[in-house]
Amino acid sequence: MSTATEPKVTIRDPRIILNALETHVPHLVADVGVTDLWEREIALLLRDGVAVRSLAERILGQGIAYLITAMENPGVDMGVGKTVDIGVHQLILDTPLYFALCDAYNGGHYKHHAPLVERRRDGTVMRTAELIRANGFEVDDELWAVDASDCSPCDNKVPDSH
Repeated sequence: MSTATEPKVTIRDPRIILNALETHVPHLVADVGVTDLWEREIALLLRDGVAVRSLAERILGQGIAYLITAMENPGVDMGVGKTVDIGVHQLILDTPLYFALCDAYNGGHYKHHAPLVERRRDGTVMRTAELIRANGFEVDDELWAVDASDCSPCDNKVPDSH
């Protein structure tokens, strides 16, 4: 008698993904007191207002998952809440790293960030979390749920924006 086995699901690891970009931006970690890109971005988040390292790691991981999912799914309506948006902005503000991310996951094209002024309250945040899960990432349900009714979506009037 044979039994069917569940296919093994591979979960994409944001830390591994980010550190794999180091060959494109080695100057960001050379002689600046950090061991890799992940540690650099965590240090920047801690410097700029995230008070607890474990929270910084969660926010950064979800920000990476969101950006890659947005890049790999052009034209799909997505948006994050205020908490995950901290990680998204951290990555975008570190422009050499963000350009390397765009090169690797957006076909070498810059992915614009064009937020709307008004927040949406239409379920976009939780739909985005499910898109991220379907794209192979673990979803930190607590971080997404905390802002579930208050999305900071981006404006699709800018070509290739998220």
